[in-house]
Amino acid sequence: MSSKNQTLLIVAALFCTYFIWGSTYLAIRFGIESFPPFLMGGIRFTLAGIIMYIVMRCLGSPNPTRQEWLGATIVGILLPALGNGTVCYVQQTVSSSVAALAIATAPIWMAIFSSFWGHKITGREWLGIAIGVLGIVLLNIGGSLHGDITSALLLIFAAATWSFGSVWGKHLAMPKGLMGAGCQMLAGGVALMLASTYTGETWPQTISVKSWGAILFLIVLGSLVAYSAYQYLLKTVRPLVASSNTFVNPVVAFALGIWLADEQVTHNEYVALAVILVGVFLVLTTENKEV
Repeated sequence: MSSKNQTLLIVAALFCTYFIWGSTYLAIRFGIESFPPFLMGGIRFTLAGIIMYIVMRCLGSPNPTRQEWLGATIVGILLPALGNGTVCYVQQTVSSSVAALAIATAPIWMAIFSSFWGHKITGREWLGIAIGVLGIVLLNIGGSLHGDITSALLLIFAAATWSFGSVWGKHLAMPKGLMGAGCQMLAGGVALMLASTYTGETWPQTISVKSWGAILFLIVLGSLVAYSAYQYLLKTVRPLVASSNTFVNPVVAFALGIWLADEQVTHNEYVALAVILVGVFLVLTTENKEV
């Protein structure tokens, strides 16, 4: 592939993770109006994974080896299941805007976890990490998470597991191309279906058109398109650059939440957004190329 074509693909992939993923937080909120959270996530990723697997096999991709299935399963559990599944669960009690804002700390976690594989955290990154933590503290002091320590910890857990899986995945055996994304989504979807069964979730008696639309959006655009784009970025650019969508996702989530769901954003949450994005900016603009 020529350098120009690869650059265009990277730009297109970044666009998908910036704007499509920014809107998935509101889609999740609409989805869980009818579906229980783990069941919704399980349906989303299982169907997307099956579709991607079948398409890639029809296009000639080889069946993954046992080692590649293991790598894909690990990442699938960390990203779609623990990362996204936890966000779905927490969005039962917090707005899509706040969920996106808390997940914006992902690059900060990536900088920390990358040190496990030899990356030396620079002074600039430490400053960004400290500022990002300050933003989370502000969100808990006067924002929607005030007094809700469980939701706050779960959102931090979601950002951390997603980041750890993103960094670790670069060092694991993985199916080539989009087959890797398909296997990850399939494994994560199955894990979420098991979690749904274990927690006693049941199929909803009535399902709104809005929830069906949200599920379709999450399967096609949120998973088949945006998740695959993210996996392409992880293979092509540094994990911290791949996660630069966290700059834009909260802004998109804030705008759509206010516009389409009448979500209320407090002054303190706007301040927390600004502080967290400053921290993320410092981490992402480090000149260290090892991450």
